Amino acid sequence: MTQPSIEERLAALEDIRAIEELKWRYLRACDRKQPEDVRACFTDDAVIDYEGFPLFTDADAFVDVFRKWGCVPNIVDMHHGLHPIISLNGDRATGAFDLYFFQIDTASGRQTQLAVNYDDEFVRKEGGWLISRTVSRRMSMLVGTVGPDGIMRVEVAGRSDAEGPVPPPR
Repeated sequence: MTQPSIEERLAALEDIRAIEELKWRYLRACDRKQPEDVRACFTDDAVIDYEGFPLFTDADAFVDVFRKWGCVPNIVDMHHGLHPIISLNGDRATGAFDLYFFQIDTASGRQTQLAVNYDDEFVRKEGGWLISRTVSRRMSMLVGTVGPDGIMRVEVAGRSDAEGPVPPPR
């Protein structure tokens, strides 16, 4: 078996870095409420399967819901992507990422903290890499509301899969 050339190894590193940047660009656009930038991260027929949300098979439909639910002044989000593991296969790739998510609803005082894992698929198009499929499943969650007294009352705390393994992707 021949070893990849230095040029092939460099190209693979550049592709992996481009995929990581795509994922981080997507998460930053979500936090900054930039729906056009969110949309630019996906293929037209992307499958978006996020636990707790409808299944989307069209990136535009996903972005429409993002605009309605996420792009409102009282919702403050923070996505921190971690631990990328990316495998290349020509013009396709898969990626596994962990996510720390924190959200504050300034109108209700509700706070949500999640640990999420992503299993993604990517495709290289003329303009670079795009997300063609993304599946996220919650691993843990903490949800509470801060009352007028400034004390947070926890409503949910624990593993998301307490009832058994999370269902497979749709």
